[in-house]
Amino acid sequence: MQPKARHAYVPGLAALLVVAVAGCSGASDGDGSASDSKPGGPTSATVAQPGKYRTLREACGTVPRSTIKELLPGTATLPEAEQTKAYRGTPSVTYDTDRRVGCSWKADAPAASHQLVIDLERVVSYDPAVSDADRAQEVYAKQETAADLPLPRGGDGTGSTSGTGDTDSPGAGTPSGSPTETGAASGKGSESGSGTDSGTGARTQTASASDSSSDSASETPDGLEPRVLDGLGDAAFLDDVLTRSGSATQRRTVSVVFRTSNVIVTVRYSEQPARSSAVPDSQELQEKARDLARKLVDQLNA
Repeated sequence: MQPKARHAYVPGLAALLVVAVAGCSGASDGDGSASDSKPGGPTSATVAQPGKYRTLREACGTVPRSTIKELLPGTATLPEAEQTKAYRGTPSVTYDTDRRVGCSWKADAPAASHQLVIDLERVVSYDPAVSDADRAQEVYAKQETAADLPLPRGGDGTGSTSGTGDTDSPGAGTPSGSPTETGAASGKGSESGSGTDSGTGARTQTASASDSSSDSASETPDGLEPRVLDGLGDAAFLDDVLTRSGSATQRRTVSVVFRTSNVIVTVRYSEQPARSSAVPDSQELQEKARDLARKLVDQLNA
């Protein structure tokens, strides 16, 4: 009985083996074709990389006390308790500190009052085909365009403005990346510097104010005009605005805006002398603002 039973099951076992081999062969061929055409394949291949920065530092702690002392000389004359408060700064009100933070410092001195404002925005792209860094470039480009930077001397043949006196000014006369503006970027750009008097956002206002003044000293010196900067993050520009209303004192605001990956940083430094005849030194303010911007770049890259 046992030998017969063995012969009865052998054909069935052989049939199963044939089916199994055919199935494995068909499965391997199917896997090869399916990997090229699966719905998730092309989509996952086009997903852009996330930004370098996933969060932001606490803004008021980013500026060293020694730098605040240098930028706000009036703090040295304050009582100790007021000095501590001045050095601490006032944080900006934001809805999401992982997306945007800011801080401001202010001090008055007999000769002049100074104000420092920093703003950091982490840009996130919700389009899987657009990286966070590319979206940040769109936001930055809109801010640069809004600053209405003058063309370098000879850039458009008019010679009406000069931006080539600084080694950081490139030969190109048009703001970098401006053609990439999008509707999504416009919403972000409008938020920058919210809650503070922005130097970059007030070009139109300040242009009319400076034009109304007949004092030639109110003009930005040659070589110090608003311009694109090289060697500061991935992209950067500097704006310099002097405002004056009638016989009131003049106020100069220097703004340095730079982008590094998906973070956009704005440094805004202002001086208002006590005497109406005094004009804030453009070169000094620009050097101090740019120096602080370089320190912030180093912190972000650390």
